[in-house]
Amino acid sequence: MATNTMVEPAAPPGRSTRPVKAGGKRKSPYPHWFYLPAAIVYSVLFLVPTFASFYFSLTRWTLFDTEFIGFGNFVTFFEQPQLVTGLVNTMIYAFVTSGAKVVLGLLLAVFLTSQIIARGFLRSVIFFPVLVSTVGVGIAFQVLMDPQDGLINDSLALLGIDGPGWLTDPDLALLSIAGVDVWKGVGLATVIYIAGIVSIPQEYHEAARVDGANSWQNFRHIILPLARPATATVIILSLIGGLRSFELIWAMTRGGPGYTSDVIASVIYKQYQAGFYGISTAGNVVLFVVVTAIVLPLTLFLNRREVEM
Repeated sequence: MATNTMVEPAAPPGRSTRPVKAGGKRKSPYPHWFYLPAAIVYSVLFLVPTFASFYFSLTRWTLFDTEFIGFGNFVTFFEQPQLVTGLVNTMIYAFVTSGAKVVLGLLLAVFLTSQIIARGFLRSVIFFPVLVSTVGVGIAFQVLMDPQDGLINDSLALLGIDGPGWLTDPDLALLSIAGVDVWKGVGLATVIYIAGIVSIPQEYHEAARVDGANSWQNFRHIILPLARPATATVIILSLIGGLRSFELIWAMTRGGPGYTSDVIASVIYKQYQAGFYGISTAGNVVLFVVVTAIVLPLTLFLNRREVEM
């Protein structure tokens, strides 16, 4: 007696055989509890300290005592005379360093992806400052930029140029630190751009050469638009680093001369040094809000532009 056996048809080549939920969504091959370790680490290292900071910003606290005072710390923080200067300096510093890293990083990446001698060695040289301690770099450049005995001004003197007070002139101090920041951080931007450029298919460059495009046209119409994801990454990372910058500024000038190179982070640290822990915590919350208010919309805008491209 013949029996009818139903044989399930084989999946078409290249199509996944994973189960699919109703509604067309593919079911994850991993149980949800696989995400638990990452969730615990994220909560302990980020969520708990963040919410604790919000709470302690509303208190007058020490290591042994806590008193809830509401928004008093924020009122006192915004009454600080150096806060406006610190806020303006933070914006100047962040946008100057971010813009310089984008431009220089892109140019260096184009140079270091071309057919040049010792390309690998030059890439290592460009990236090396990223690995050096920020405080060490600040101390070294503080010595190099000394207006009397610094190597930079001594070298300029050999050329008959009277070097300025890089860190003592109120008009130059912040920009001098920004220049050191760019020197230290441009290597990371360059590496990101190199990764973006080498991922561009060679067919585009070959088609451009067939059409008679020169180097500038190849850069403008192929490298620049197709490296947009790398540009977005460099902008966001550099901007966040600039808005949160503290170590380099503190190592080189401690916010001086006067308040001329103070940024929000250094204003916060000075409150902490004075023993006003609640005010300094409130300042950290303000810094968190400022960074989020600038970076989040910018990230959404850049990501939307990438999708449209």
